[in-house]
Amino acid sequence: MTARRAKGVFITFEGCEGCGKSTQVRELENHLKAQGYEVVSTREPGGTSVAESIRSILLDPGNETLSPVTELLLYEAARAQHVRERILPALEAGKTVLSDRFFDSTTAYQGAGRGLGAEDVVRLHAIATGGLTPDLTIVIDVPAALGLARATQGGSDRIEREKIDFHERVRAEFLRLAQAEPERISVVDGTKSIDDVAAAIREIVDLVLTEK
Repeated sequence: MTARRAKGVFITFEGCEGCGKSTQVRELENHLKAQGYEVVSTREPGGTSVAESIRSILLDPGNETLSPVTELLLYEAARAQHVRERILPALEAGKTVLSDRFFDSTTAYQGAGRGLGAEDVVRLHAIATGGLTPDLTIVIDVPAALGLARATQGGSDRIEREKIDFHERVRAEFLRLAQAEPERISVVDGTKSIDDVAAAIREIVDLVLTEK
């Protein structure tokens, strides 16, 4: 199934654990709604009942035996449902969709972090998304150790429990992707205050929206 060209704007947020994505999705949602945009905020894995069920499997610390390939396929399965049930209908209705993670996370976490390689992972993205690509991706960059310290204050999920070198590979891959696709991916310094990060994101997003 090939994704139809959407009328709305699709913006994704990426970054390693504890970078502040969820907070910045809310900040941007409020900003855009104040300007009169219809906004749908969602997340991956998740966004639909099926995908949320898959999320619980993926993040459950008890699932220690989950293999990297199984993990990859579960993420893509959740994404396939998410795109078709939630994202595409909203875009086709002319809404602005904000997603806390999308396929770049799988490239970073499973392709680089797990060592599965980008080539096979990217092929699966195409199947799961039907070719849908974000109009804009914001990578909120923080050092992996800082992000983990933030993310695990109240406990840690299965992914957050990985060793620091895993998270360093993930961060490096996000930055590599940004260098490879500067027309789509913008990097924002996530070590700054919430307000400063939000202001930087608004500036980028407002520019993209005026060009649409």
